[in-house]
Amino acid sequence: MTDLVLRNVHRDGRLVDVRIAGGVVAAFGEPGTLPGEVIDGHGGHLLPGLVDAHVHMQQWASSRRRIPLGEAKSAAEAVELVRGGAQDWVFGANFVDGLWPDAPHKDLLEAALPGRKVALFSADLHTLWLSPATLKEVGVDHPTGVLVEAECMAVTARLLAGDPDAWVLEAADAAAARGVTKIVDYELTDTIADWQRRLAIRTPSVRVAGVIAKHLLEPAIERGHRTGAVVPGSDGLLTVGPYKLFVDGSLNTRTAFCHDAYDGDGHGVVVVPPEELVPLMRRAWENGIVPAVHAIGDHANQIALDAFETVGCRGRIEHAQLVSERDLPRFAQLGVIASVQPAHAPDDRDVADRHWAGRTGRAFPYQSLLAAGATLEIGSDAPVSPLDPWDGIASAVTRTDDDRPAWHPEQRIPLEAALAAACGGRSSVEVGDMAELLVAERDPRRGELRDMPIVLTMTGGRTTHG
Repeated sequence: MTDLVLRNVHRDGRLVDVRIAGGVVAAFGEPGTLPGEVIDGHGGHLLPGLVDAHVHMQQWASSRRRIPLGEAKSAAEAVELVRGGAQDWVFGANFVDGLWPDAPHKDLLEAALPGRKVALFSADLHTLWLSPATLKEVGVDHPTGVLVEAECMAVTARLLAGDPDAWVLEAADAAAARGVTKIVDYELTDTIADWQRRLAIRTPSVRVAGVIAKHLLEPAIERGHRTGAVVPGSDGLLTVGPYKLFVDGSLNTRTAFCHDAYDGDGHGVVVVPPEELVPLMRRAWENGIVPAVHAIGDHANQIALDAFETVGCRGRIEHAQLVSERDLPRFAQLGVIASVQPAHAPDDRDVADRHWAGRTGRAFPYQSLLAAGATLEIGSDAPVSPLDPWDGIASAVTRTDDDRPAWHPEQRIPLEAALAAACGGRSSVEVGDMAELLVAERDPRRGELRDMPIVLTMTGGRTTHG
């Protein structure tokens, strides 16, 4: 392989050339002094490649082609947005019903689109609103057509349309265009088999860690999968991810499990109780598979941390949206990574202010977690938020995404910490690093972060964008 020279990029405030040999950063030099095949960096700023630590890739790829419902202020308004859907199937995405004055119902969809197959996905992926024709298609008899939690997820996996593999590979190209070099795919399918199939189509623009779904633990053990292991035949682009388990639901669906009750709606739900959670985590850990536990409410986070302590293993808590003060230091003490999605904080601030009133000072508590010694990793949870780490970085730093003041500004984190959390823990590009890098058009310390233009993205020394 011919050595590459990335010419004229800013590193630590000065222009340099970067020599890349065998997919590794081999040297830095003064501009014009290093031999090799030249790629012009156009004076951009060199950064480690971005890692989206939590993606539902197939759902994200599909949602890019669905009718957007994020602006709907009611169930009736959401119905109006999809009324013009002209295809046999009508798909909508990203509705947020936690603040709606009316309730979604299958009859509303039937009245607007009689006999049509309609499937509307909530922003948090924990609610699925179906028309009578869709319910019949999937063989589900339901009084309202509004499925939540386990029912929602079981049916979601069956509502695939179009060419999912082609769409996923296109979505990976779009991620590389935003500087992403790796994703962790949290689909509830056999992600390893899915990505092996896609690798046979063409080389993806990102590395992938395929998460093991709860129901696939035993097959994964039988196949010899171990978290972090490279899948044979993938040329290093596909590795085995962690083992995903759910403790609770979500905020918008009011199923996040909390110490304090919602208004008249109980405390949320426990999806996998401790007596089931602990043996599953132990079984995974004893076979070299790291647990990743979904916990959003403060009681759910306590249950998850208790389980990590009981098993005596390391791992991850996905989301950690509401955390009790007493539990903040336990992340560092137990070696549990806080895998967070900062773009959710401004997205969910109004829902949180209503349903977590009086507790929002410890909601999305990123600065408190950092101060307690926790390791943060940033993801998008796409399609809950766009697969664009710059959105998450900006939200972590500013705690707002519109013209309103920062929401709980005390929980903002420094840009350097946000960048490291979005780059898999890397804060700079050094000699000996894998050539997983990006060149941003401008210095992230100056100017708007969300619309950051990307000059070039490189994965393993292979240019994937630019």
